[in-house]
Amino acid sequence: MRNYYWEGFWISIGSAINNRLHELCRDRGITINKLATISGITQSTLSNITSGRNNSMTIVTVKKICDGLGISLRDFFDSPLFDELDQEVR
Repeated sequence: MRNYYWEGFWISIGSAINNRLHELCRDRGITINKLATISGITQSTLSNITSGRNNSMTIVTVKKICDGLGISLRDFFDSPLFDELDQEVR
């Protein structure tokens, strides 16, 4: 997995998504478990994503999270975390 430099640290795309999830939960005063519930995602799936055990979150999962939060995909990715990420080439 490729890493990216952000605010003085190297992070992966998975880490950027993880940080964004925590940021959105913190802004709304909800837990990751509550996010799973309102998004219709199993708590184990979201736990695996936020713990780093699963770094390949699909856009379908992101869309479910956005629907649960009442935001658009554009809103989800509208964060400096995603501004400098390059395409991961395998």
